[in-house]
Amino acid sequence: MNYDQVFDQAIDRLHSEGRYRVFIDILRNKGAYPNARCFAGHNGPKPITVWCSNDYLGMGQHPKVIEAMEEALHDVGAGSGGTRNIGGNTHYHIELEQELADLHGKEGALLFTSGYVSNDATLSTLAKILPGCVIFSDELNHASMIAGIRNSGAPKKVFRHNDVEHLEELLAETDPALPKLIAFESVYSMDGDIAPIHAICDLAEKYNALTYIDEVHAVGMYGARGGGVTERDEAAHRIDIIEGTLGKAFGVMGGYIAADKRIIDVIRSYAPGFIFTTSLSPVLAAGVLASVRHLKASSVERDGQQAAAAMLKHKFSDAGLPVMNSTTHIVPLMVGDPVRAKKISDILLAEYGVYVQPINFPTVPRGTERLRFTPGPTHSEEMQEELTGALVEILSREDIRLAA
Repeated sequence: MNYDQVFDQAIDRLHSEGRYRVFIDILRNKGAYPNARCFAGHNGPKPITVWCSNDYLGMGQHPKVIEAMEEALHDVGAGSGGTRNIGGNTHYHIELEQELADLHGKEGALLFTSGYVSNDATLSTLAKILPGCVIFSDELNHASMIAGIRNSGAPKKVFRHNDVEHLEELLAETDPALPKLIAFESVYSMDGDIAPIHAICDLAEKYNALTYIDEVHAVGMYGARGGGVTERDEAAHRIDIIEGTLGKAFGVMGGYIAADKRIIDVIRSYAPGFIFTTSLSPVLAAGVLASVRHLKASSVERDGQQAAAAMLKHKFSDAGLPVMNSTTHIVPLMVGDPVRAKKISDILLAEYGVYVQPINFPTVPRGTERLRFTPGPTHSEEMQEELTGALVEILSREDIRLAA
């Protein structure tokens, strides 16, 4: 076996399909988001504007967050020192879990090192605990949810995206005596659409199924206190397990679930992804704690984000650009080809100082490649006009035709 040849062929396949991923070398400018410095392809840092960050509200730059992290760093040091069971359970972790449980109106919460881990660990553990459990999964669920379902070893039934009629068909054909778990997201981050939460909860009640919702692209941004779409739509009490991230709207790092104390205790006690990993740094936990508390009380950031997203959608549409019909803060521009998406992204960065990554398979289905813009409260109208003009100029000059 020529190992090097196999590895080279695997990478060559990605290049030939136009979906080899390039990570751009940047540094953000503290207190001046979305301004940053890019170190790729030129001598010294070049000023750029970031248009694709998941730090949706700029909370990673917020003075309260930075101050809390600095204070924790000088108080307790950098790392946690171990797993939650062995030296890594700090007062910051406990306070943050209490704050997150309160955010979602649940009895308890549990921290993980990332949103990916929280999905993988929780879903795989739940299905193993429930004998004969069948998992019903939306076809557009995130890779971390798919991994958790696969790792559980439980049988799964995939329902068409946001299609409650198809979901009911699958539920109805399943043995009523078997435990059931419906796993779905609130905001689907690549299309920017929202799940019919109450309709899914109605089916869960009818067929005696547990509900698991991924709110990673909604927490902090929807609801009066940032509790997500479940809070906004007054559905949180109908959901058994709410999963979220601390690395997007809250601006730092980590993941979590919120549920009743019994479920939290089961996951805490059985999930390898929780038990056997060093806990989140208390410095990070302190920063998230400040962010969650701030966004519970402040709607300024949420309002600014929604206004910026609505404005950019209108500017793209008025310019004749194929903006997808997103109902959320996500502004996807359909390209429909991985090579063209990468070329537009490269020109935007090199010539206009605009940073937006192309989104290709397997993140989205083949033929639906796109540029995904995430305007936030600090993306000004002037920035949006410059971005729109740049896109129009590039498409015209390069004779790039986008998907209809």
